[in-house]
Amino acid sequence: MAESLDRLSRDQEHVAALYKQLSFQGVLLLTIGEGEISELHVGLKGAMSALYLKDLAQKTRRGLEGRIRQGRSAGGLSYGYRIVRGIGRDGAPSTGERQIDENEADVVCSIFATFAAGKSPRAIAKDLNDRGILGPRGVPWAASTIYGNQQRGTGILNNELYVGRPVWNRQRFVKDPEMIRRQARPNPREEWVVEEVPALRIVSDDLWSSVKTRQAAVRHSVAQDAATRPERARRPRYLFSGLLTCGACWGGYTLVGGRHYGCANVHSRGTCGNRLTIRRDVLGETVLRGLKDNLLQPELIHEFVTTYQQEYNRLRHDQANELATARAEVAKVERQIRNIVEAVKAGLFAPTRRTKWRPWKSARRGSSN
Repeated sequence: MAESLDRLSRDQEHVAALYKQLSFQGVLLLTIGEGEISELHVGLKGAMSALYLKDLAQKTRRGLEGRIRQGRSAGGLSYGYRIVRGIGRDGAPSTGERQIDENEADVVCSIFATFAAGKSPRAIAKDLNDRGILGPRGVPWAASTIYGNQQRGTGILNNELYVGRPVWNRQRFVKDPEMIRRQARPNPREEWVVEEVPALRIVSDDLWSSVKTRQAAVRHSVAQDAATRPERARRPRYLFSGLLTCGACWGGYTLVGGRHYGCANVHSRGTCGNRLTIRRDVLGETVLRGLKDNLLQPELIHEFVTTYQQEYNRLRHDQANELATARAEVAKVERQIRNIVEAVKAGLFAPTRRTKWRPWKSARRGSSN
């Protein structure tokens, strides 16, 4: 039961698949708005719901663009600002207004200044965490939070709002039909919406230019070293990638320097005291040797083979029982079919038919009772 078909889904593919599955299972789909759902509802209402979603997305984007044109926030809150809540002249709540948070703004300025002076994002994050300064969303700082991605405009050092220039529509989200997840895709630069809001400036133009100059130099260095040290640009996956955990902080153990595994929180945030590292080849040999020594024992192999044979025999026995039951059912159905065919061949009022079913005697017995 549902209020309407679009309460279940507004995707044509999902609605059709759901109706097909319910019909196969013998489940009746009813809605308050349409009543019993049929193929006609699935086709028409599914198309109408998909068009409604597309139209709603266009209207929402137009509304968000209008807010950006007015210098307001279209959603989300950058570090260094706070939301201002109030009542407008028309008596309605005023939304989207921002103010500079002086304490967080000082942190932003220090990040820009120290990075322009030559300090790495990891060192900056460690220093902020040592001082007890929480990052965005109240979590410890990480190097990626500071450096981010310049093409997508993420990270403290790439947020143009700090120079009083909010940028909107850098990217759009498209739902993957297989993964049922949204994927971010960058928009062309000519589709970006950029407005000047001097009241929200935190960083000066000179400091911003210094940071961009150093970022360009770092990217150029990475591009030159890509042939000799490709792990700096994109590190490959190994046997234990993503499977190791720090025993002190339960953070991930990642490659450090290309040959050693170490706690990621030590190197990116500085919030863990476990500075132990282990070489990648030594770790692989140790783990594989342990698996070999602990699992490839004669008694363990015998136990495994015995358990496997028992389970295999049990499955074969269950399969044989199911097959025998199915064959008996098939034989029963075949006998019934043969009896029906013989009855039809003999005629509706054959003697065997009259002896098996005597409606007048049944009626006579019912009247006497």
